[in-house]
Amino acid sequence: MKISSKFLLAITSLIFLQLACKPKETAALEVETQVVERTNIIDTKASSIVSTMIEAMGGYENWDDLKYVSWTFFGARHLVWDKKGGRVRIESPRDTMIYLIDLHNSNGRILKSGKEITETEEIKKLTDRGEGIWINDSYWLFMPFKLQDPGVTVTYVREDTMMGGAPSSVLSLTFKGVGNTPNNKYEVYVDKKDNLIKQWAFFKTADQETPPRVWPWDNYQSFNGMMLSTERSDKSGPSNIRIYE
Repeated sequence: MKISSKFLLAITSLIFLQLACKPKETAALEVETQVVERTNIIDTKASSIVSTMIEAMGGYENWDDLKYVSWTFFGARHLVWDKKGGRVRIESPRDTMIYLIDLHNSNGRILKSGKEITETEEIKKLTDRGEGIWINDSYWLFMPFKLQDPGVTVTYVREDTMMGGAPSSVLSLTFKGVGNTPNNKYEVYVDKKDNLIKQWAFFKTADQETPPRVWPWDNYQSFNGMMLSTERSDKSGPSNIRIYE
């Protein structure tokens, strides 16, 4: 049977149209599937909230595609992270330190006042310190995307209002064998209007009832399609964010 070229063109156009117009529900389902596969979230309510949050922040694809990023932390130090290569450069002007660290094997080169440290034990001690700085400072910037990290457990806690009075869903983050302070707990407040984290509370231990500190996580801006919280209203955390190819 001979098929006309007009018929083939019509069918091809229809296929491309269907691919280009993927329903929003399908995209959301794909994100939720990634959340289930990439995290330790067994709480279905938490999984659903994290799915909508990741989608609002630009999706895992933008996070996976991130190559190089730099930012300033609390105005005290400047970091440049080669995410693909697993390397970070940290400059701390206050103590004239520069840390160059390979995050894959915890090796590093350290400079103080422009001179490289050469003593083996001192290099190891300072490399560990630099890696700890990176763990802390990167969490203040990328925590929502790091819910997928091994050892992080996310559970739904309650509905609540934030400091500004906006309604939110509250998630609890606890840790098992990861990070510098695995006994810590965080509660993150996800805005019910735009599905973005707008506040987080710190608990020194998981059984602590009242958080000693609560910080805003606001003023989102788009960086290559990825929404990040910068220049926060209380002047804390990350600022001067730059994304590089």
